[in-house]
Amino acid sequence: MSKKALLLSSWYLPMRVLGWQDAVKLVYVGSVDVLAEYAEEVRSPSTTWKLPAVLRQRRTVSPRALGVKFSRTNVYLRDKYTCQYCARRFPEKDLTFDHVVPRSRGGRKTFTNIVTACRPCNARKGHRTCDEAGMFPRREPFHPKALPLARTLAAEYGAPAEWVPYLGADAR
Repeated sequence: MSKKALLLSSWYLPMRVLGWQDAVKLVYVGSVDVLAEYAEEVRSPSTTWKLPAVLRQRRTVSPRALGVKFSRTNVYLRDKYTCQYCARRFPEKDLTFDHVVPRSRGGRKTFTNIVTACRPCNARKGHRTCDEAGMFPRREPFHPKALPLARTLAAEYGAPAEWVPYLGADAR
């Protein structure tokens, strides 16, 4: 199961995309309201819940307090689903992470060392540095201060139908 949930602020503004496990946890602890659900269910021995598709935070949380968390989806959003080596756009399923400084050379898994790459470019660069491979990212990786959920990108790359009413008119 690879369903994702859209988390909205208490003002109904898109904040981030969560995996279904994190979404169920937030529902269980009562910190969110479920606005839309998928048809699929999650079962435990004692209860059955529909998978949450769109969640709204009950409390107002400062965006500064949250910060932008490092995640695959947030890296793809920062890089606009575009390979940083060949500059072509891809659907999420055809993208990978690339460590600018390879892990074998001490590179860390951070916003400032990870870029979006298509599978062929990532394989071509391999475990080499940018200088060794002769491949350089189009944009230097950076830690974003905010990531507005790009409505057109979400729509273009398959936002679930349950999300569309919460993404605005340009997502249709």
